[in-house]
Amino acid sequence: MENIKENEYLSKLNHSCAHLLAQAVKHLYPNAHFWVGPVIEEGFYYDMDLGSVTLTEEDLEKISKEMKKISKDGKRIVRRELTKEEALDMFHNDPYKIDLIENFPNDEVITCYTQGDFTDLCRGPHVESVKECKYFKLLKFSGSYYKGDASNKALQRVYGVCFPTEEELNAYLEELEDRKQRDHRKIGKDLGIFMTNDLVGKGLPMYLPKGYIIWESLENYIKAKERKLDYLHVLTPPLGNVELYKTSGHWDHYQENMFPKMEVEGEEFVLRPMNCPHHMMIYANEIHSYRDLPIRIGEIARDCRFEASGSLKGIERVRTFCQNDAHLFVTKEQIESEFASVVNLILDVYKDLHITNYHFELSLRDKNDKVKYFQDDEMWENAENTLRKVLNDIGISYVEKIGEAAFYGPKLDVQVKPAVGPEYTLSTCQLDFCLPMKFNLYYIDSNGEKQTPVVLHRAVFGSMDRFMAYYLEETKGVLPLWLAPNQVNVIPVNNEYHLDYAKEIFDVLQENGYRVSLDDRNEKLSYKMRESVIQKIPVTVILGQKEVDNKTISYRVYGSEETITVSKEEFLSYLKTRVEKKN
Repeated sequence: MENIKENEYLSKLNHSCAHLLAQAVKHLYPNAHFWVGPVIEEGFYYDMDLGSVTLTEEDLEKISKEMKKISKDGKRIVRRELTKEEALDMFHNDPYKIDLIENFPNDEVITCYTQGDFTDLCRGPHVESVKECKYFKLLKFSGSYYKGDASNKALQRVYGVCFPTEEELNAYLEELEDRKQRDHRKIGKDLGIFMTNDLVGKGLPMYLPKGYIIWESLENYIKAKERKLDYLHVLTPPLGNVELYKTSGHWDHYQENMFPKMEVEGEEFVLRPMNCPHHMMIYANEIHSYRDLPIRIGEIARDCRFEASGSLKGIERVRTFCQNDAHLFVTKEQIESEFASVVNLILDVYKDLHITNYHFELSLRDKNDKVKYFQDDEMWENAENTLRKVLNDIGISYVEKIGEAAFYGPKLDVQVKPAVGPEYTLSTCQLDFCLPMKFNLYYIDSNGEKQTPVVLHRAVFGSMDRFMAYYLEETKGVLPLWLAPNQVNVIPVNNEYHLDYAKEIFDVLQENGYRVSLDDRNEKLSYKMRESVIQKIPVTVILGQKEVDNKTISYRVYGSEETITVSKEEFLSYLKTRVEKKN
């Protein structure tokens, strides 16, 4: 949906509805005090102190009913300017407003807005009348803290949204319901893909058998793509000596995102937040000639980063994850062709997986930031201009983002707009002149002299975990045949007469490499069919007497009511085609 904060009228409408909420709460709970009630991307919220009252769903219904009553009354919303003294006097019984007012500069114009019997301190602007706040919905409530500080008093927060028409409100509520059904945490639980448990640790997901099948299928897919491009896959440990990260610069630039160091037998180790230092050491393990380059080192690598518990979300945002990582060691003359190859690989994968809602961002340094970025103006100018040239030559549209580069070089980020939540980075490719110098990497050129290689850091899936979350939400868990953990479900109509033939078909499918299940429970056919749909199995085979007599196969595709009958050979050909085309 449209960002409400960026739409002038929707922003005013939702701001006014926040005041309507506060007015209704004040009617129902006269001792209530209010902290802040801002407009957010999808509506508004208000933080409030209700004393001993703890809100319930029933309370939200009462508040909504009172809001509708006030809105119907149609009072005008009137703006008034106050001096600091007048404001302090007007809100002398409200400690939260007093705190706000006392922190205003003495010469600041203070404004309040009045609607009927309610006045609230506010900068505005607002709509003309509460009558405009007619089509709203209180969505949820949660806890919050005064000034967002956990050491301060606990408050209660109510979220809501308001639209100009009933149709727009209903469309948004339908979208919310669709998001709930798409949420990868719900899909992951319903389909048995992954689990979390606080005894294991927050942000540490565990993949169940079905989830690991999806994981392994994606891993095999991307590795096969990479091998065709002469990538060399390696396996490195998920921790390293602190000195490794001091050498790379990550200890200085990234330490706050890392887990604390561990001391063992006089050495200091840390769980690795990224893989590039390990791959630098693999390159340094041998002497390389210019004829060896480019060298493309790839790994599905386990990393650990400390994320605040409040930001953790299923497998989308976690504390341990696996990157589809690679580091390409190239000469300066090879930068353009290798960078173009990475971009084309990303586009090829997106085409295979039917990913269409994305755009490119070229992340550049902020020249004025002398702390975050490695200081080498010539390096940065060359690197940024090189990436621009490649993108322009390929003909890809992109936007430039100042201050979003990595500390060691510019990067290309592919931003996707997922079905649930705000956009984020899925794929990335970063150009790095810095780390090879820090690790004293070199190759021997055609004149027999040492030269420093350039490194391209790239991740097509980003992290395997986040990509799985993204893809589950895009597909609502209805995965394509090649990726589905259970590809075919075989159901005999009657176990007494049809089970032997069902077992025969089950064996044939297994022998041909398909992931297949046999539902031989003594349940009604309708029940088994419904279970197959609930589990989102792509193809369901139904075998009755006609199929037994004719040695045929009848099947239904998920989402269709049509039953198709074919020979065994035709069915195997159909499955093979769907897998190969990734339909």
